[in-house]
Amino acid sequence: MTDPQVAEAVARAHQQEWARVVAGLARRFGDLDLAEDSAAEAFATAVERWPQNGIPPNPGGWLATTARRKAIDRLRRESHREDKHQAAHMLLDDTPHEPTGPVEDDRLRLLFTCCHPALSMEARVALTLRLLGGLTVAEIAHAFLVPETTMAQRITRAKAKIKAAHIPYRVPLAGDIRERWVGVLAVVYLVFNEGYLASGGQDPLRVDLTDEAIRLGRLLRELRPDDGEVAGLLALMILTDARRPARVSRTGEVVTLEEQDRGAWDHALIAEGHALVRERLAAVAAEGEPPGRYQVLAAINAVHTSVASARDTDWSQVVALYNRLLTIDPSPIVRLNRAIAVAELDGPDVGLAEVDRLSDALDSYHAFHATRADLLRRLGRSGDARAAYDRAITLAGNPAERAYLARRRDQLAG
Repeated sequence: MTDPQVAEAVARAHQQEWARVVAGLARRFGDLDLAEDSAAEAFATAVERWPQNGIPPNPGGWLATTARRKAIDRLRRESHREDKHQAAHMLLDDTPHEPTGPVEDDRLRLLFTCCHPALSMEARVALTLRLLGGLTVAEIAHAFLVPETTMAQRITRAKAKIKAAHIPYRVPLAGDIRERWVGVLAVVYLVFNEGYLASGGQDPLRVDLTDEAIRLGRLLRELRPDDGEVAGLLALMILTDARRPARVSRTGEVVTLEEQDRGAWDHALIAEGHALVRERLAAVAAEGEPPGRYQVLAAINAVHTSVASARDTDWSQVVALYNRLLTIDPSPIVRLNRAIAVAELDGPDVGLAEVDRLSDALDSYHAFHATRADLLRRLGRSGDARAAYDRAITLAGNPAERAYLARRRDQLAG
């Protein structure tokens, strides 16, 4: 067995099995530190043993068993209390856990724990990426532009809070699951958005975060195959990520949807995303249950990615979908995006009137001023457009966005 073969097998197992191993240990032992450390030891052991002994027929089972034994050994070494020592003996039983259906999957239990509302959003994201995604502390710190020690402390405090507050490793009760599920999806989408258009730093895109969010989305889809919002979120992320190759120019500027080279899009991803949207449309038609936020957003993206040119976009359909979205999420940002579509359908003057009604709510949001600047430019109001571009550049945290906005400002007449 060659080293590259082993390295590839370990990397593949880490991607496929890390969350399952950590989640299983968390359920058995009720200790996130123990679960994380024992899983890491199991993968380190694989790196040592697989070159000599060969890759086992069931790598996931091998890793789970090894990690469980590492955890028991650690308890025996570190425990000076009889109850923990006795627990280690009891947990030596290797009888497989009785399956209880996909909703009771260990990974789903752990996901709800990581995304518990008692934790800050920053802590939820960090724990999810570490324990479900398998990213190292250094990788998470780099992605969110904080020192590694800061991220390590954030994760440690979050795990300590889970322990101190006795947050259970379980799927919420039926009456709470819908609200809690919304929080889980929000964490995954936040990770994706931070990767797709980074809020700070020098990298306009962070592929590690978008890839990880999509991988988590696929895991959620596996765990909840009949959940419409899970399918909607996955479709939304896939259709958005499909445009990534055309998102930033060679000179480091953001490229707007209208100007993107659609031939550079990932059409395999687009086909997958469209299939998910069609599946949800059929389900909604058959079941009568109205689509949620992510399903509507995915449908909007499907409209944009179904035509070969921006000028062929069915803007009336886009506006209709935003009208539907407003009944679910009447936020100022949704209203801003609807106003952009209205400007394409009815003209920049109509769109600008809607945008200006949002000035109090969105004055500190760079995209509000960027949208105003573009509409003012199209109306020939160069002086007002320049001021709006200046404000947008000041507020934008992404270097590719700033470069694009500066170029558009400098192209203004006068």
